[in-house]
Amino acid sequence: MHFFPRSFATAASPLVPMQLPSKMETHIWYILPDEVKNKDLQNHYLNLLSPNEKVNVMKIQEGELQKRALLARALVRSSLSRYVTHCQIDPQALKFKKNKFGKPELDLRISSELCLPPLQFNISHSSSLIACGVTMNSPIGIDVEEKTRKIKNNIIAFAKRFFSPNEIEVLSAISDPEIQRQEFIKLWTLKEAYVKALGRGFSATPFKTFTIRFNRTARGSCLPGCETNEKAYEVSVEPRDDPENCSRNVTFALMELSGSHYVAVCMEKDANIRGTASLPMKLDVWRTIPYVEDERVSGTEAVLPIIGFSQGNGKFKIPL
Repeated sequence: MHFFPRSFATAASPLVPMQLPSKMETHIWYILPDEVKNKDLQNHYLNLLSPNEKVNVMKIQEGELQKRALLARALVRSSLSRYVTHCQIDPQALKFKKNKFGKPELDLRISSELCLPPLQFNISHSSSLIACGVTMNSPIGIDVEEKTRKIKNNIIAFAKRFFSPNEIEVLSAISDPEIQRQEFIKLWTLKEAYVKALGRGFSATPFKTFTIRFNRTARGSCLPGCETNEKAYEVSVEPRDDPENCSRNVTFALMELSGSHYVAVCMEKDANIRGTASLPMKLDVWRTIPYVEDERVSGTEAVLPIIGFSQGNGKFKIPL
């Protein structure tokens, strides 16, 4: 683990350099907005942003919303800059572009002399947690939802607006209202992570055009909401109405993070790597306050596996 003291001065602690993620590995960096109270630190984060990002942040009037927008952009920039050799690139120097569907991407060409490694990233946030996922080469989608999220309408009626018939059937079979609510949230995070990984936008890949299925396997963790750990499942995607805009070549992970959130990750499998179809995603998870403190929480109580991954650079696996 890497620790820095919880204080901030003009001479900030340097960012900890990171090795690039390996094949089928995702690094997740997350920040808890309530832990960032120091105004000097927030001003330091503001100086990491591009002029356009600063304008977009500062025009947000509500204080907490503005703070979360600032932390999200600072988290992306600080996280990605760790993977350039010895943090040689200032986070402010990173450039971004959008694909034709509007998904943000890292511009790998910093200058005519310097190209960055082919990093992919995605970000998601709730009011109390912001997470950034980073991979090499493989497109990634991440979604974060609070476990306490309330659904104002009847859950099944709401699900019928967005989910496939099979998904509605799975939810309808759950008699306990609280378990049903939890499973709705988990399913929502998986679907949103999938759409974000595809990078085509929600209009190109509506939730109803694909089904998230839980396939029984000899390994893995229990289906979310099962009352027993005896059954093990993996997650797969079944395109319905629009197979051209959906892909089966993805893998999923679902976890409980920091005791308060569900986090779903979807990444595209590398078709050029033999055997990846049977490999679980590897995750390394860090809680951070950039320039102040980093804590590797993989393998601790802060990261509770639910489905589909091993932890910590593939060197050990959490029993599921």
